Amino acid sequence: MSRILIIHGPNLNMLGTREPEHYGTLTLDEINKQLSALAKELGVEVEIHQSNVEGEIVTLIQQTLGKFKAIVINPGAYTHTSVAIRDAVAAVGVPTVEVHLSNIYKREEFRHHSYIAPVAAGQVSGFGINSYLLGLRAASGLAK
Repeated sequence: MSRILIIHGPNLNMLGTREPEHYGTLTLDEINKQLSALAKELGVEVEIHQSNVEGEIVTLIQQTLGKFKAIVINPGAYTHTSVAIRDAVAAVGVPTVEVHLSNIYKREEFRHHSYIAPVAAGQVSGFGINSYLLGLRAASGLAK
């Protein structure tokens, strides 16, 4: 069975109460339950982590080699600032799908740039929980 690592970046632990006009009202636990259910349906295993710490996210990505066939990551604000996360994704060469609940291109100008997208297999944004579900479907296909 293929294993997929799901990483939620900074402030995503605040979902449900944090800026619901951008991120909706689902909590991170509710998102994780839907991801786990879809993983079962797709016949893949997921391991899910959330971190507010850039270095922890880099370490999680580095540890994918030989353990995971794909990564789904919502880097949160690190999308726009982290060369370290970008470099980790590039270094491991594990197919990666970047996801965002909101459409980062309809938000503030500084959110329009992603350091992750150029080294990811693809990016899904703007569809709320469906961004994650579509991202997991894509990662599942890449993991085969």
